[in-house]
Amino acid sequence: MTPYQIEVPMKDLVQFLTEVDDELVLEKRLKVLLTPNEISEMVSRLKIIALLDEGVPQRDIAKQLGVGIATVTRGSRALKELKEI
Repeated sequence: MTPYQIEVPMKDLVQFLTEVDDELVLEKRLKVLLTPNEISEMVSRLKIIALLDEGVPQRDIAKQLGVGIATVTRGSRALKELKEI
């Protein structure tokens, strides 16, 4: 996919998720779009980012969450991108 092909659907997805004010409706929309495994992966990524932001070493995070160091490193890159916004 080209960047444009990703941007247009991403814009639609963001709009679909942010046009609701009700947390329960948002949760339902996420459950419709994502499998239980995908939701679990997203929750894990959020935990990784939070622990990295707290300054927890990557290897400790990998051990604590039972994920590979590459997964934590990807989370580190994501956190850097988030801080650039």
